[in-house]
Amino acid sequence: MTGPRCRREDPEKGYRTMPMFGRDTELKDLAALVDGPGEQSGILIEGEPGIGKSALVEETIAAAAVARVRVLRTAGAEAEQNLGYAGLHRLLYPLRRGLDTLPARQFEALTSALGMSDGDSDPSPYLVGLAALTLLADAADERPLLIVAEDVHWLDPASAEVLAFLARRIDTEPIAVIATVRDGCRSPLGDAGLTVVRLGPLPDDDAMALLDNAAPELPAPIRLRVLSEAHGNPLALTELPTAAANLTEPVPTLPLTERLEDAFSARSGALPSRSRAALLVAALNDSDSIAETLTATGILLGSSVEAEILTPAVTARLIDIDAGTVTFRHPLIRSALTARATADERRNAHLALAGTLGALPDRQVWHRAAGTVGPDEQVAAELEVVAERARHRQGAVAALERAAALSDSPDRRADRLLRAAESAVDSGRRDTAQRLVDAARTLPLTAGQGATAHWLLSGFDDGLREHPSRIGELADLAASVAADEHIDAAMRILWGAAMRCFWIEPGPDTRRSLLAVADALPIPDSDPRLVAVEAYVAPFDRGDRVIGHLRALAATTGRDAEVDRFLGSAALQVGAFDLAAHFSAAAAPGLRAAGRLGLLPRALTVQAWSLARLGDLATAAPAAAEAAAFAHETGQPFMHGLAKAVQAEIAALRGDYAQAVALTAEAERIGLAAGARPVLATVQLTRGLIALGEGRFDDAFADLRRIHDPRDPAHAPALRAYFLAELAEAAVRAGQADPMSELLRGLEPAAASTPSPALHIGMRYARAVLAGDAAEEPFGAALAADLTGWPAERGRLHLAYGEWLRRQRRVVESRTHLRTARETFDALGFTAWSERARLELRSAGESSPNRSPDAREQLTPHELSIAHLAAQGLTNREIGQRLYLSHRTVSTHLHRIFPKLGISSRGDLAALLPTETDTPR
Repeated sequence: MTGPRCRREDPEKGYRTMPMFGRDTELKDLAALVDGPGEQSGILIEGEPGIGKSALVEETIAAAAVARVRVLRTAGAEAEQNLGYAGLHRLLYPLRRGLDTLPARQFEALTSALGMSDGDSDPSPYLVGLAALTLLADAADERPLLIVAEDVHWLDPASAEVLAFLARRIDTEPIAVIATVRDGCRSPLGDAGLTVVRLGPLPDDDAMALLDNAAPELPAPIRLRVLSEAHGNPLALTELPTAAANLTEPVPTLPLTERLEDAFSARSGALPSRSRAALLVAALNDSDSIAETLTATGILLGSSVEAEILTPAVTARLIDIDAGTVTFRHPLIRSALTARATADERRNAHLALAGTLGALPDRQVWHRAAGTVGPDEQVAAELEVVAERARHRQGAVAALERAAALSDSPDRRADRLLRAAESAVDSGRRDTAQRLVDAARTLPLTAGQGATAHWLLSGFDDGLREHPSRIGELADLAASVAADEHIDAAMRILWGAAMRCFWIEPGPDTRRSLLAVADALPIPDSDPRLVAVEAYVAPFDRGDRVIGHLRALAATTGRDAEVDRFLGSAALQVGAFDLAAHFSAAAAPGLRAAGRLGLLPRALTVQAWSLARLGDLATAAPAAAEAAAFAHETGQPFMHGLAKAVQAEIAALRGDYAQAVALTAEAERIGLAAGARPVLATVQLTRGLIALGEGRFDDAFADLRRIHDPRDPAHAPALRAYFLAELAEAAVRAGQADPMSELLRGLEPAAASTPSPALHIGMRYARAVLAGDAAEEPFGAALAADLTGWPAERGRLHLAYGEWLRRQRRVVESRTHLRTARETFDALGFTAWSERARLELRSAGESSPNRSPDAREQLTPHELSIAHLAAQGLTNREIGQRLYLSHRTVSTHLHRIFPKLGISSRGDLAALLPTETDTPR
């Protein structure tokens, strides 16, 4: 069947207009996207070369023109993969006049990324993405946008990362995305939320119709052969007839892509030699500038040339020339030309291009490198400069790797390989980093290089996928590096080893080894790095010293977001959850502003985990939701699992047990994949809370006891001491007081060595509920302790004491404590605990008013984040900058929030959502 007429490919590639066959369904889907994206923000078209991806794109662009939708285009080019943000520059260049309206940080990041200013040479891709989102959203206010990105498998990694960022955030915008990717290639947009449309071969009837249209005079035998060899591929059906007609003998069967390349090669082989030379230069050029191609061709041939030298290639339908550009009609033509050329021909063409690009030093160096055989230290050094100027770390990786290949000594080669590996680690590319480290290890390494190679890969997943013995190896390595007086490097290695002690258990001997190395370092005890290491490695033994330093450092927050972040993590380790929440909350704004979305979910997860323990669910819920989303987006599965486990705990505390069960299952799947103990411990805590709320006390005790069993994957040596109140309550109600008392005795040495607030609060609560008839004094001691900032624990104590008083027939006294507990849990949103306090009060002869849901409970965590910021007086744009959303998305959410809260303007939010101050003690 014949569909509407459209171009076979991008008109810049010069394809003639012809009917489209067999793609009616796909055309309908794409037309619907242009008319209004609805539930989908974009479409990713997958298929083999020549299957018709670009033809569908062109038809969609034609539909967009009719619908008055503005089209912005970019495309990946194999020759540009090392040029950071090249694809993004092409996409956003038409919007350059809007750059001046961006907020200052976004303007600096985006103009630096696009090479339009001398700002940060390595801007955060997330901050660049936010700037691009703002620019596009502003443009979409005037007219809907269609973003077209072809051959995304060839996009430079920086542009691909930003494009995926955009695709995830345009669901409320009048913006749609269409992208194409070749079969068998990794798609950088695979998890960006685009609807995948896979193009298969044309049905036989449509293939015959297309062939008849393209080559109506083709003899029947050749027609049958083309149909057989083309396998329904539209490009093959239009390009193979000529090649098949010229064959006099059968040829070996080759993959279709190779047959097409052979056809294009044969066509180029018939050109005059000077035209072939010019065509090769164009194929190797990382720009479509015809002026560059002609100048370089003149250098190659030794005399100046004119554009007519390319006329035979245009006639042969290999290229098109238009408005100062030379464009290949299909990527396979370019690859066919470079494959057909000899190595010497390619090298000479590269050197000719290098001679043309004196004003563009980065591109010039790349072409010089491509034209160099054997070591060349001068070119290698120039590539190092390119790496320093790279506007994305992946560009630095490529430059340093090529510099290593051109190095004139093994030492320099190893150094460049390891620096390339370090950049690969920083950009999150594990496979690349591993390959580069492996290459460096084949060379003779200095002691420092050997140490770097040893610890470099440890940054991935915090070492979770490694054997626990690896921690001991890192301790030895840190000691060796420190002995060579490389203190900062030793501290970095030690920090990596210490973090592993949170996720996996290395054993007491290894922990002592780490402490011995830390103690020997010539670093002040108050150094935040050393404080964090001690907290992770010895949360009880060094708890007193760590907590003292943390309290002193709490007054210094806001100076360094990364320091605040790891001090927040340190405070969690030692059970100072109020300090953990304080440091983490201080870290988040700086990490957001700098676009450090890899570290942000870590700070948010610690904040949410701590606040859930403290009882501030209204703040914990949006922090946990945002942490889960960013951890998933930035490829941190175990942090994602921990954030999901915190979300489950919050749901359980609110009495939403069905949601809690679903979230625990998701978190457990992630945690079990690599034995992430904190994830599994938080899962077991949540299961214990659910069982307590449902009155299944035996199950609750069994679930919570697992955290204390060293043989159990949920065993977490530090965290186990911070869930004692729940475990003690389950033990008493399940008739397990003796095992609980024994467990408490085992924790007495830890309690004696640390002032950990969480540990001592739990110990006091457990002693009180286990004391039976003699509980009055321990309850009094527990309530007399300083519980400022720990409202959930105070409410739990009042409830337990009120229950005990009622059982002692001191009913009147019990009401005061039960009433306090009810009011506390009502305020905190602990629904199940509120109901339990009401039941106890009823049994004590006092009725309770029905609890009115807090305004904050009407909103999703994401809506709550936006509402809190709006209540603080931030504009939609300012909220978008904080949460990495467009201002339109913020506006859409606010319009959903107002009816939920029964208000009509943002001015009413401040009264409903008061801002709380954070004053840790």
